[in-house]
Amino acid sequence: MNIRPAAVAGLFYPALAHELTAMLAGWLDTIAASPPCPEALIVPHAGYVYSGPTAAHGFACLRDSEIEHVVLFGPAHRLAFAGMAVPECEAFATPLGTVPLNRDGMAEALKHPAVCRLDAAHAMEHSLEVQLPFLQYILPEFSLTPIVIGQIDDAPVAELMQRLWGDERTLMLISSDLSHYHPYAEARRLDEQTIARILSLDAPIDHAQACGATGINGLLRLARHNRLQPRLLDYRNSGDMAGDRQQVVGYTAIAFDATEQHHAD
Repeated sequence: MNIRPAAVAGLFYPALAHELTAMLAGWLDTIAASPPCPEALIVPHAGYVYSGPTAAHGFACLRDSEIEHVVLFGPAHRLAFAGMAVPECEAFATPLGTVPLNRDGMAEALKHPAVCRLDAAHAMEHSLEVQLPFLQYILPEFSLTPIVIGQIDDAPVAELMQRLWGDERTLMLISSDLSHYHPYAEARRLDEQTIARILSLDAPIDHAQACGATGINGLLRLARHNRLQPRLLDYRNSGDMAGDRQQVVGYTAIAFDATEQHHAD
């Protein structure tokens, strides 16, 4: 089997399974599930010591859910390319084991003209990888459709999300941090404005507000079209976690729930 090995274990999160499990348990086991299980989530992708507690508030929503398929969108940090990319491998590895890729999801993604197979876009990309241990810890079993977003408008991203958005067993997961390298108070002001816009489904968000803005904007299009309702789960920044408040990075976890009207359709 062609498996993408973990690229940032030992850098962004512990490389040893028992240390990683203990870290995840320390967060996830102390957060009460926040029903309902969301249709989509925005979660951060920094090193766990910085953004892990915020991400945990998002993933805790999946406890006792029926999620079996995760469609994961993350921004490209390592390779500049046009469009969106899926890998050629069959599974992703972390210290907690392997995650199989969803063949149907991959095949459907490749039907979109903006999607290509590009292993190089995935090889060192952390924005997707750091989400996997959380998913492995909280979900009994799942398959993954991983998509790295390159240089592209948000409209085709929303089109692809709509194609891949399934039933209550499918989760749309968007990986993004918020503002980067502002002083603490300024970062909070900027991030609160960005979060308010997300909660109002007010796009577009730009890349100075969120590094994964294209994925967020695609999700906001999807949410407006399908009448999903966002709710804030957590917000903090690296200054809250690491002490240095001169140049901080912002993190949020936001769930998107189906409305009663959507369920009635």
